[in-house]
Amino acid sequence: MAINEALSFQTVQPRFTMVLFSLFAALGLALAAAGIYSVLSYAVTRRTHEIGVRMALGARRTDVLRLIFKTGARLVGPGMVIGMLASLGAARILRSQIELFGVPTADPLSFLGVVTVLGGVATAACVIPAQV
Repeated sequence: MAINEALSFQTVQPRFTMVLFSLFAALGLALAAAGIYSVLSYAVTRRTHEIGVRMALGARRTDVLRLIFKTGARLVGPGMVIGMLASLGAARILRSQIELFGVPTADPLSFLGVVTVLGGVATAACVIPAQV
């Protein structure tokens, strides 16, 4: 039993660090998602009058949605690229802490997950206000 206690004592700090990093990562992802949704939703809502005029003049629904998605992509695309580059830079700085858990600093699954979540939020932020 002494070996298990000693091993448990030695892994307390790395486990605490992992939980702390995970908590801050989840909080950062939630804040990013909320920010993207609110900015895009506001941008689309401001164009409601324009959308109505376009529809009254004969624009098809797909044309209007394409216009909204272009606007959203122009806002979200560069932000995602800059965010990914900043994340890679931060991962290099924190390499010693991240590699303690056997995770590579540029974990493609993590980056793909973040892009998927934020892309889904951006899509919802463009579609939901346009539906109203």
